[in-house]
Amino acid sequence: MTETVAPEPTQEQAALFARVRRMMLIAGLTTALAVAAVLVAIGYRLFRTEGSVVATDTTSILPKGARIVATAVAGDRLVVTLDVGGATEIRTFDAHTLKPAGRLKFVSEP
Repeated sequence: MTETVAPEPTQEQAALFARVRRMMLIAGLTTALAVAAVLVAIGYRLFRTEGSVVATDTTSILPKGARIVATAVAGDRLVVTLDVGGATEIRTFDAHTLKPAGRLKFVSEP
């Protein structure tokens, strides 16, 4: 069988091959860096330590005659709107621990 022998590249061709190899190396390193950044971001999201969620049972005592009008979640707060004898009151609780975070009362001017 006859083998085809590739002629030696010229000086211009060798320079072009070297430049293409360098560009491919840069592209490969950039791709590897991007894949590593994505994997780090995914790992951070999966394994960041916010603490485990603990189920808590909490009893909050309402004033006599009060009734719950509405509830809502705002960020990391639980908001409870109460009607206390005709006056509106808003109580907020931490959504993670259910500890009271604030109280806002609305009353009419006399």
